[in-house]
Amino acid sequence: MKSLLIQIRALVIVAFFLNVTTLNAQKAEAPDQSYQMGAKINDMTITQGGTMVVATNDGLVGIKPGKADVLFNFTEYGRVKPEELKFVPLSPYVVVGQTGFGGLQTKSAVIDYMSGNVLFSTEKNGWKAIGMSEVLMPENKLIVSGQRKAKEKYAQAVAIYDLDTGKQISFYKFKGSRQAMGVPLVLSDGVIIPTTKGLIKVDMNSGNVLWENEIKQVGWMVASEDEKDIYAFASTSNKKNTKIYKINSSGTSAWADERKVKGNVSNFQILSQGLAVVSDVANSGKKGLGKLTAAKAESKITLLSIHDGSDLWEKAPKTKGYVQHFYIMEDGILFGIKEGGINKISYDGKTLFKKPLKTGENILTMAETPQGLIYITSEDANIVNLQTGEQVWAKPLKFKRADVVSSDFDGKNNRYLIAADEKLFSINAASGTSEILTEAEFDGKEDPTKIEVRDGGILLTSDQNMMSLDWDGEAKWHEYFRAPGKSAFGAILAGAMAVASTTMAANASFRAGANRNALGQYNSYGAQMKRTADMFSAIGTASFNEMAKRFKATSATQDAQFILTKLDEGVGLVKLNKDTGAVEKEIVLKDKKPVYKVDEFGGFLYYKPNDKTIYAYNLNN
Repeated sequence: MKSLLIQIRALVIVAFFLNVTTLNAQKAEAPDQSYQMGAKINDMTITQGGTMVVATNDGLVGIKPGKADVLFNFTEYGRVKPEELKFVPLSPYVVVGQTGFGGLQTKSAVIDYMSGNVLFSTEKNGWKAIGMSEVLMPENKLIVSGQRKAKEKYAQAVAIYDLDTGKQISFYKFKGSRQAMGVPLVLSDGVIIPTTKGLIKVDMNSGNVLWENEIKQVGWMVASEDEKDIYAFASTSNKKNTKIYKINSSGTSAWADERKVKGNVSNFQILSQGLAVVSDVANSGKKGLGKLTAAKAESKITLLSIHDGSDLWEKAPKTKGYVQHFYIMEDGILFGIKEGGINKISYDGKTLFKKPLKTGENILTMAETPQGLIYITSEDANIVNLQTGEQVWAKPLKFKRADVVSSDFDGKNNRYLIAADEKLFSINAASGTSEILTEAEFDGKEDPTKIEVRDGGILLTSDQNMMSLDWDGEAKWHEYFRAPGKSAFGAILAGAMAVASTTMAANASFRAGANRNALGQYNSYGAQMKRTADMFSAIGTASFNEMAKRFKATSATQDAQFILTKLDEGVGLVKLNKDTGAVEKEIVLKDKKPVYKVDEFGGFLYYKPNDKTIYAYNLNN
């Protein structure tokens, strides 16, 4: 009898656990889409256009959010490593490049990850190896130089392709042993190509050489807006300094001698007052007496004459560090130093601030406000007069060196809100007086990483915490979801669309007329998004138009936040309402070490349950 009771109890226990397991399995939500990659997954990237690009041992796969089938499966090159991918900023293009002997790319392809089309490949377009390929934006063209295949006797050549259609626009084959080097400059009447024997300008339609000169080692060039003046930048033989040449429209030197600047040029802009140049001198690595004679590791700011390249300033401004912010203003150049400090110098070389402004290290924000220039560093914050550099706030807001500093403007109460050192500071925009609004004590040893002013109050968030405050700083609610542990690996694409402030590739952003060094308005995220969407629309191809719609759309995180946590049924993702703190959605991944990506803007979760599969969940439902 006793034995029978034990057996019955055992059956009841087994039935109970089976029932619990069944319930848990039901709670583990099935994915909206499941994709079989067919090979081991090496990397997952959510692109600016919203397409998930997956590198596998078989190639490259594209997944469009919400679609049942994969968008493309590029297997021509076999295994693709993460380091072989280059995503072109603010475009729908990913470049796959595999390097062979001598550092040349023997395999290269440009894929439009919005349409899935392969627009260029070395094999299809007749290249044995390429030394340079550059996507030109906003022209939406690809320029390639390198070695052709055997049927063309391995000749060196340059070609330009239309990235809307993938068709070759123009082609030029070099004569003799001349080879391209550096990035060519595309002009309205031809292309200037840096080569081993000097610069050469070619009419790419007729193949005629318009002019050539003997300026060598040129890495990149910039043209004036009317294309009458060309500025070429060449490294010195030791690669530590830069030579700047000015070339007129006939290819001859416009200056008697080139201009040499210390370091490598990191910023350049053509102005009516002169040529603004920022160059960075690297640390020499020398020690002892050698260090005393070596150039200081810092940025140099120079204004050169357009006419002869001479230095227009008798004395260059002291930087004592690297330029982190650089802005062209009507009355001069405003700059901020990473190691701390802000200054402004007029175009005739005079200091406009009464004295250099001392700040904390790591200037996170420099922006224009109605009161003046606001700066926020890892140690302090203040608003200063843009003409004199004098403090607008009676004294700067000081805090300990914080790992994270976030801020927002509360228009309803006319104040700035800054979170640092587990405190929320309130600064009156009119008077500059500050106070600690609240002690923002988060659980899990976290600090607030973002402030958001909402209709009903102030929201503070971090990876695992959300706290809502009323206008007086009193907590309305606080939600904390414990992290699943350090072993859980994943990535939230937080602020994915902050790329609106990302500049184009260097050769495009240095062009004359580019508004890349303009001081922005504080809290101008919406305006940045609109400018980026308008830029996409102006290019006008189907893929760019699709990206424009994404940038114009409402972000999935406007009213919700996604947090990875440990739920009763296992590790999972929760969707929280930003106004109430309520859980709107739970997705249980049942994985102690989940590998996942979240597109916070589009509202999709991509989860890798095993080495060859990706699950997709629509977080908007």
